[in-house]
Amino acid sequence: MQPRSNILVLVVDDDSRILRLVRVNLERAGFEVDTASNGVAALDQFDARPPDAVVLDVTMPGIDGFTLTRRIREISSVPIILLTAIGEQSQKVKGLDIGADDYLTKPFDPDELVARLRALLRRRVAGAPAVLRVGDLEMDPATRDVRREGQQVELTPKEFALLEFLMRNADRPLSRATLMEHVWGIRFDPGTNIVDVCVNSLRNKLQDRDRELIQTV
Repeated sequence: MQPRSNILVLVVDDDSRILRLVRVNLERAGFEVDTASNGVAALDQFDARPPDAVVLDVTMPGIDGFTLTRRIREISSVPIILLTAIGEQSQKVKGLDIGADDYLTKPFDPDELVARLRALLRRRVAGAPAVLRVGDLEMDPATRDVRREGQQVELTPKEFALLEFLMRNADRPLSRATLMEHVWGIRFDPGTNIVDVCVNSLRNKLQDRDRELIQTV
């Protein structure tokens, strides 16, 4: 068994067998684990003891995984991994687009779940300065506050994730494939224009119509 890491993971699944499997493997890997069997209990648990990461099932009765992801994203930028039995790529894209950081399709390898979770947490810890600044644009990843020329800018979770990745890689050309992998978690081209749509939405909200901030190379 790995030494305890003091990292708390909230696992949410209405299948008690999956819940136990994930909990046991995460605890063996050194994580502290809280569990919930439905969305309402998960929100209560999240409020009582905020986790460092969340692993949740998509297909749950009542508050499903997509709705729960949206609720969490309203209050936190904690890493979220979705567990889904859904085979349709569009459903996976939807989960990532509303704010999830990664997904695994059931049945999954518990060791891969641990590896992906550690990778997300490493990225979070290795983050750059507390406040990111590019020109007159400022972002505080901790509070999810974005301002340009002192004026607050309201962004969706995916717009925020895209802008954060762009700001952390300022002055460096980033391909669509790179953005798809690091922001949407998709490691191949699904044949959609979601990157272009999100970039255009960012430009409008940042009033960047002259492309001073976000430039197409």
